Amino acid sequence: MKVFLTGASGVMGRSSIEALHHAGHDVVGLVRTDEHAAQVAATGAQPWRGDLYDGATLTAGMQGCDAVANLATKVPVGRAALRPGSLKAIDRIRLFGSRVVAEAAQRAGVGRMVQQSLSFIYAEQDDDWIDEHSPVDVTRATEPVVVAEDNVRAFAAAGGESVSLRFGLITGDDPNTAFLFRRAAAGRSIGLGEELSWMHVIHPDDVGTAVVHALTAPGGIYNVGSEPVQRRDYVDTIALAAGRKAGHFLPPWLLRLGAEKLEILTRSQRVSSQLFSDRTGWHPSHPKLTPDWFDELVRA
Repeated sequence: MKVFLTGASGVMGRSSIEALHHAGHDVVGLVRTDEHAAQVAATGAQPWRGDLYDGATLTAGMQGCDAVANLATKVPVGRAALRPGSLKAIDRIRLFGSRVVAEAAQRAGVGRMVQQSLSFIYAEQDDDWIDEHSPVDVTRATEPVVVAEDNVRAFAAAGGESVSLRFGLITGDDPNTAFLFRRAAAGRSIGLGEELSWMHVIHPDDVGTAVVHALTAPGGIYNVGSEPVQRRDYVDTIALAAGRKAGHFLPPWLLRLGAEKLEILTRSQRVSSQLFSDRTGWHPSHPKLTPDWFDELVRA
């Protein structure tokens, strides 16, 4: 296939370009700057200069493409997430950018759209397993993610095929994990929430292969990640990779300062990705969180 990719220069985009090329697909990557154009061209993908909110430019770039993968994000890193308005850019991408991309794909005659989503939107379920039928808890922090899924449903209602991938927390060689890794190496606290609650995580490499499998998946919503991990194990694994014996948790009062921004990161979510595996044959190359997920950070 020929795949138009937004967020091409980001963590998910780079992983997807590599996986798509490995599977024999051609990639057109949306970029905004000369620097990012050079980076995307160096991967063998075709850079397309444009803006996520410029429907005409997107439509032109999507001509002749079989699928669009909308992976555009702008996640605040570290302490920046606590600043007022820190989610403004990423919320706009999800609320409005996803609609512009979906409408451009429809005008260009693209048959399939893959939308990046998050499993954070599920309601807390303690130790119970979560699947695609589990309840979603919509707050100001999660509403933009739900709206983005609705925008690609509208694309499907107009005659296309849409797949939303509810990824776990990206964990590996990415900016936010690097921030936590540096804090852990310095002996500082990195854990959020109850120590025995559950998290849904995914290695960056597995994002790309999931996008590849989504190109032929039956339309719908899928959870995508590795085995769930308890927060205590998550924190200790990062600390161990960073040269410490154990990790530490942030005090509960700090979580209150973050309000809904941090609340979604503390929900106990024992998420199953079995449906996506059953329907597509996808399996993560990193099925369980281990210290080698952070090898690139150790070498940095």
